[in-house]
Amino acid sequence: MTEHGTRTKLVHGGTKRSQWNEVSEAIFLTQGFVYDTAEQAEARFLETGPDEYIYARYGNPTVAMFEERMALLEGAEDGFACASGMAAVNGALTSLLKAGDHVVSAKALFGSCLYILEEVLTRYGVDVTFVDGANLDEWRAAMRPTTKAVFFESMSNPTLEVIDVAGVSEIAHSVGAKVVVDNVFSTPVYSNAIRQGADVVVYSTTKHVDGQGRCLGGVILGSKEHIRGVVEPYMKHTGGSLSPFNAWVMLKGLETIALRVRAQTEGALAIAEATDGHEKLERLIYPGLKNHPQHDLVMRQLGAGGTMLSLVLKGGKDAAFRFLNALEIAIISNNLGDAKSIVTHPATTTHQRLSDEQRADLGISDGLVRFSVGIEDPKDLVADVMQALDKV
Repeated sequence: MTEHGTRTKLVHGGTKRSQWNEVSEAIFLTQGFVYDTAEQAEARFLETGPDEYIYARYGNPTVAMFEERMALLEGAEDGFACASGMAAVNGALTSLLKAGDHVVSAKALFGSCLYILEEVLTRYGVDVTFVDGANLDEWRAAMRPTTKAVFFESMSNPTLEVIDVAGVSEIAHSVGAKVVVDNVFSTPVYSNAIRQGADVVVYSTTKHVDGQGRCLGGVILGSKEHIRGVVEPYMKHTGGSLSPFNAWVMLKGLETIALRVRAQTEGALAIAEATDGHEKLERLIYPGLKNHPQHDLVMRQLGAGGTMLSLVLKGGKDAAFRFLNALEIAIISNNLGDAKSIVTHPATTTHQRLSDEQRADLGISDGLVRFSVGIEDPKDLVADVMQALDKV
């Protein structure tokens, strides 16, 4: 399967069929498993073999199929499925770190990721340094002998700053640090983060993987040694594993993710081209436009601009709210990567816990609207955005 194309892997990768040879993957909704003998139970607790399971928190056939398919898609050796994207972020970092360790992180992060780094890890004696993620010199200067990990969003939420995965990985590996990448905005369709040097890749599969607003989920991907030796012991004992039903939904989402993400990217580019330079906008941010300051890196690292764009309206919060309320197709919510177009005002929702100074430092102004483009007809989305801008 590793030799097949992406869309083939997404439909068939990791599939295991029961004795009834079902077409659609089976959902094994069970919390435990039966042993033929007491000796078999003893042996399984000592070491589980392929397709052997103990308890749903430790592993499950449906979840295992999802883990294998995600690993195939990302080019990783293995994966551990988690209850949500934030369970994956927390698990990837906390399983790796202990008191006295040092982490270097890009400062442009989703609010909950910042909370993990600023509040949770520091509470347990981990030292954290934040840098300008786009500045490789700052990454170099921040490294210490105690640096155990670096963390960043490969494309930041919501300002769409792109981090040089290969460049940061080279710097981190020079001091023996692991590279942990939150890859949600880059999507597993366009990502090559493992091949570019990342050791661990994290996704909120709630986003593009499900992509239809149904279930929470997350996954941690990396080498088999790291996933089974470091991540799995932490996750299975702390309870952040994915439910079998949600894993099944994610498997169904993976079958169409390549088609959906490419359609979303087509729509995002159409909106960006139609609105760039609009008189009502202070700024239009889309990595797929040639005027994006990191366009060359985006094309080299991803090959496409992605499904997200941000519009910064003149007039601040009032103008942003008028724009949001005037949209007829795009819906107001705080998710992203959905088949439906979704608009969000980060300053009052996803990033509201940050201080005014922190938001300003990250470029999250009151006029910024995050636009997650869906699979609707691009011409309809463009018309909707233009009529909403006319009403601002």
